[in-house]
Amino acid sequence: MVAVARARNELLTNRRKAAILLITLGQELSARLFQYLSEEEVEQLTLEIATVQKIPPEVRQKVIEEAHQMAVAQDYIAAGGLEYARQLLERALGTQRAVQILERLTSSLQVRPFDFIRRADPSQLISYLQNEHPQTIALVLAYAQPQQAAMILSALPAERQADVARRIALMDRTSPDVVREVERVLEHKLSALMLQDYTAAGGIETVVKVLNQVDRSTERGIMEILEINDPELAEEIKQRMFVFEDIVLLDNRALQRVLREVDMHDDLPKALKVASDDVKEKIFSNISKRAAEMLKENIEYMGPVRLRDVEEAQQRIVSIIRRLEEEGEIFIVRGQGDEVVV
Repeated sequence: MVAVARARNELLTNRRKAAILLITLGQELSARLFQYLSEEEVEQLTLEIATVQKIPPEVRQKVIEEAHQMAVAQDYIAAGGLEYARQLLERALGTQRAVQILERLTSSLQVRPFDFIRRADPSQLISYLQNEHPQTIALVLAYAQPQQAAMILSALPAERQADVARRIALMDRTSPDVVREVERVLEHKLSALMLQDYTAAGGIETVVKVLNQVDRSTERGIMEILEINDPELAEEIKQRMFVFEDIVLLDNRALQRVLREVDMHDDLPKALKVASDDVKEKIFSNISKRAAEMLKENIEYMGPVRLRDVEEAQQRIVSIIRRLEEEGEIFIVRGQGDEVVV
């Protein structure tokens, strides 16, 4: 029986395994996971799920075990690097199984360059990076954890902060040779373990994550300079600084102020159509019981809505939030060093 299960599992594609896992998790959890996938991935998995007729218990169990092992391995890599993960997995599963898991994980997800930096003391990095070229700093920060990168960016001279942020935002792919050389120099300076690999880094999303972690004065200083030097880039960054799902970051009083300006009959039901349960609960708890019941009914009886219409409704609400924040009527608590104002 074990041999049959192993043979069946080896014949399964990764997409089929993902479909089996989603079926096993149930509708509610699978729906939440879909929120993190692209439209194309959702379509592919939906088609795959539709073709699954029957899942033998032994195959289901094998897929669950593999998914758990991959998740554990990924956590080990994040906590202590590739070698650390290998040692722990070998103890738990044996050498052969550990190698198989890590090969599969690193081939699909890849261990990012500068892994040693993400575990280094930010104060040490600041002292080494202060006098580096802005492009070098941008490259390092693009691979660092957003919170760690925010601390380093905040410590740079004001005149260099916007320049570095701009370079991160405009960064797409960097030559492996360049990454290797910068990584080698920093590894030598910090005397840390170097784990090499090469993936895309930087871009708008990276700089947004970093700016969301810096204190408000640093953020505003960077954005003011970017608005002068590169207005289009500044506007694109501003649009992504606060996304609809970040509504959960608003305190109740701020959210109630926002809702007074939101179209409760059209925009809000559409915006909540694909929102997470946390966002829905946040909204429902800040309106009257009757209003919440009416809103739930509107969502339920709305019927199919184009994703583009949902996103446009969400963006209109986000625009209200951004405007109220700029006017000083509400405050969004994010990053470090912000004061909580009520």
